[in-house]
Amino acid sequence: MKVEVVLTETDIAQEFAEAIEARDLPEKFFYWFPRSASEWAALAGDESLYGGLDEAWNVMAADSGAIMREFKRNIPVISFGAGDGKRDCRLIAALKNAGAECVYYPVDASQALLEIACSSADDEDVEAVGIKADISSPVHLLYAADAAEPPRLLIMSGNTMGAFDPLAEIRYLAQCMKPDDRLIIDGEIYDEVESMARRDNPAVRRFLHSMLASIGVTEDDGEIGFDSKRDERHAGLHLITRYFKSKRDLTATIGGRQISIQRGERIGLNFQYLYTAEAFAWILRDQGGLEIRKAYPSPDGRFITTMCQK
Repeated sequence: MKVEVVLTETDIAQEFAEAIEARDLPEKFFYWFPRSASEWAALAGDESLYGGLDEAWNVMAADSGAIMREFKRNIPVISFGAGDGKRDCRLIAALKNAGAECVYYPVDASQALLEIACSSADDEDVEAVGIKADISSPVHLLYAADAAEPPRLLIMSGNTMGAFDPLAEIRYLAQCMKPDDRLIIDGEIYDEVESMARRDNPAVRRFLHSMLASIGVTEDDGEIGFDSKRDERHAGLHLITRYFKSKRDLTATIGGRQISIQRGERIGLNFQYLYTAEAFAWILRDQGGLEIRKAYPSPDGRFITTMCQK
């Protein structure tokens, strides 16, 4: 198993401590610890939460012949925020069956998830090179994209773009693309009731608490809350935020460094953007300068997956 390291463990530990001191934890830290990575893998496999997205990817895999026609026989697959890589590898297996020769480059900040993604590729007898990097960084994105020559199949799945400012992240992605590349990217469609229910539930709370427990903060130390609001920069942009509020004075421990948190303080946890279908298309076209070649809506209407070109 080969993993190239752009984001070192020393770097991420330092950034984590700084984020705790700033009381704001970005997305990448939630998959860094082995316990939270394991909880995430279980969460990602929950059909009640992601079954519709998986079905959309199954439809896309069944359309592998059409995707194959966008390329020659050799297809480097670079997945930004790959997680456990299971959706990626399902598509890669279908492309192989259609006659493609694929090399898989999962990109993630989590060493644990990269190892799972590479193992998933091994199960499909596909060569894999993991890249440990921060996909919120334009420099890291460009480095990861340069792992292979174009034309490349780039992937950002699981509403990963929604874990960042999507208007900025799509521009960073577009900067990585060449005209012959294709990008498969999905987004979650906002629903006033269902979108919050997918987050404010025991499975998600267990995942969030697993990350906090890794720094010595227990469920008895505070409570997790959720808020929902609109992003007024464009119609159809919705943002769900979450936070931890301490019930008492406590101490978080990161790499031997102790950070005090006072009673009543809030720590912002990772957020997620959701969209109307029109807003998602607007982000891709108007912000990213991308052409949508094909769309694969999930059967339950909760996700939209698109294949785009520059």
